[in-house]
Amino acid sequence: MARTKTATAEVQMTLDELKEEILRDYELCVTSREASLIGRREVLGGKAKFGIFGDGKELAQVCMAKQFRNGDWRSGYYRDMTFMFAIGELTVQQWFAQLYAHADVNADPSSAGRSMNGHFATRSLDENGEWKDLMAQPNSSADISPTAGQMPRLLGLAQASKMFRNNPALHGYTQFSDKGNEVAFGTIGDASTSEGPFWETMNAAGVLQVPMAMSVWDDGWGISVSKAYQTTKGSISQALAGFQKEEGTNGIRIYKTKGLELRRP
Repeated sequence: MARTKTATAEVQMTLDELKEEILRDYELCVTSREASLIGRREVLGGKAKFGIFGDGKELAQVCMAKQFRNGDWRSGYYRDMTFMFAIGELTVQQWFAQLYAHADVNADPSSAGRSMNGHFATRSLDENGEWKDLMAQPNSSADISPTAGQMPRLLGLAQASKMFRNNPALHGYTQFSDKGNEVAFGTIGDASTSEGPFWETMNAAGVLQVPMAMSVWDDGWGISVSKAYQTTKGSISQALAGFQKEEGTNGIRIYKTKGLELRRP
């Protein structure tokens, strides 16, 4: 399901503006990489609790953030720190606060130190417990500890968008949806694609034809095991080939590209 044309106006950029954007993106990638390296050192040195980091995923996540708009939803996993930086919903200071389990919600707005590291979330209620205008902000559902646990929630968010689009009676709830013009963005590592919830969700998404964009951050490994030992054909895109949408059928569209890791000089 594509977005409506009203939400896809082209933005013309001058050469100078493009240069500035490229430099900002590079700065963001470098900052995120350095945070990952420092964070890992803090964990290995015993100063911080368990930590999983986003190094190697920076560029792909910045690219995803450029397609993410206010009102959209994320249901992802613990390596999405660069994406959260890029959409403006996480600062480096807040990221380190969650690493140290800071119990103040102002320091760690995701969970006030109550969740496992890298469980990123935005707040849907204000300080008075009232609903915010979710269409005026980027939205992230709270991450979950079981691997692939984000997948059923991702499907639900995408299905909700379709329901808003297809049911005119819901169009008045403008703080929750722009007539179903939102996309649910999901992320997962290639190890967790071996979990049942991933396959169930992808199958259901293909059947239901919901507005969902799924990214597999594929670095070839799951914890310490090569994908050759856990993924059929060593490629999740090849394993999903039967789900490929063709003319006159339902299904999903599969794209494969190189994320190009950011490497230190």
